[in-house]
Amino acid sequence: MPLSRREIRTRATKFAKQWVAAHNEEAEAKPFWVEFFNIFGIRSTTVGSYEMHVKKLDAALGKIDYFWPGHLLVEHKSKGKDLKKAAIQAADYLHGVKEHEKPRYIVVSDFARFVVYNLAEGTETELLLEELPNRIEVFDFIAGYEARPVREQDPVNIKAAELMGRLHDELKASSGLDGHQLEVYLVRLLFILFADDTGIFERDAFYNFIVDQTRDDGTDVGPQLARLFQLLNTAEDKRPKNLDERLADFKYINGKLFEEQLPLAEWDGGMRVTLMECASLDWATISPAIFGALFQSAMDPKMRRNLGAHYTSEQNILKLIKPLFLDELWDEFEKVKGDKNKLNKFHDKLANLRFLDPACGCGNFPVITYRELRTLEMRVIEALMKGQQVVDVDTLVLLNVDRFYGIGDRRVPRANSAGGYVARGPPTEHAGEPAVWRVHGTRAAAQERHHCQYQCAARGLAELATER
Repeated sequence: MPLSRREIRTRATKFAKQWVAAHNEEAEAKPFWVEFFNIFGIRSTTVGSYEMHVKKLDAALGKIDYFWPGHLLVEHKSKGKDLKKAAIQAADYLHGVKEHEKPRYIVVSDFARFVVYNLAEGTETELLLEELPNRIEVFDFIAGYEARPVREQDPVNIKAAELMGRLHDELKASSGLDGHQLEVYLVRLLFILFADDTGIFERDAFYNFIVDQTRDDGTDVGPQLARLFQLLNTAEDKRPKNLDERLADFKYINGKLFEEQLPLAEWDGGMRVTLMECASLDWATISPAIFGALFQSAMDPKMRRNLGAHYTSEQNILKLIKPLFLDELWDEFEKVKGDKNKLNKFHDKLANLRFLDPACGCGNFPVITYRELRTLEMRVIEALMKGQQVVDVDTLVLLNVDRFYGIGDRRVPRANSAGGYVARGPPTEHAGEPAVWRVHGTRAAAQERHHCQYQCAARGLAELATER
């Protein structure tokens, strides 16, 4: 049985740090690969061999750095060497390999970089050593997990809205859920998809949960999701002691999003495929500007068809707010960042600014404005602290979402907490709170402060589903 993904990722993190300075092929290549295979709990000499001699196409004798018959061929070079030439060299070795032992994968590396060639599918994937922990699924074929397509790196955009809309329609038609229950169910899935790529859960935890723990025909997706929802509503110290280690990747969400008991939804194979398509997008690249529109379009087919009409892109928002006030604030910061007294006054000024969008729609303008000002504030804090260690940066943050307002004519909350969460980044990156808006035709009031940002985000998403 393969190691858990959490254990593999932990080992990959340690490996990436350990080998960051390696550079010499002759002295370090073999121990590098011995430790690399150990990431997956595999003894390299058990499944393959190092320095295997083969006859190349030109009849000259060559030497494969590492060969796993029927599975993998590795060609390693010193740091900075041309990996394209290394790949050509590796391919040349295939002539001397028996037909039934020809590998499915070729991996070339120079310590700092890996290039993985899937010979069966004709694909090529490159990653850096430092990226290894977050992209370890590229080597699923070594870990023993089912090989699956590399996740898309494109931003979540209109395609996400289309997929969520399709999932909504399929759930409405076949799941047995409708109205409020369907809305809560969909918001839960939307939150989980977002959490899967942004540091709330272990990366890809949900994607792997669906792939590894549900059947292709989809008949057990409903019960498995119900189990997951219950788990997310259960504090870690209240969970079963013998809980599957793979489920430990799902953090407790103490808001109300997963509190309500919902009927068991019926799923089929087609719906499962749609859910996997949603999960295969890279939600870490989502723009906060699209999040409110994303949920609305999923629930409303008419809005889905006209998503562009009520969604202002992040680029267009920046074109407006930068010359309006943002560029001026950055210029002022550059002038005062060397004077601590002036910098403190500037920080106070930032914290006391107020913003109103009189036609906020999905809240795109307030959320992007909040994110940009939080970025500036972090630079201010860095300049004030000058490299000092800070235990709780939250105590230094003055900017508050209570100073961001919006007026709208629909009762549906816009630019909800998840959108604001994107604006401020994962909990471990920066301190602060997500921008959670409740639009009632008057103003967008921020939710009360919460010590865990992702938990507050869950509560805001729950309100999005219940306050219609």
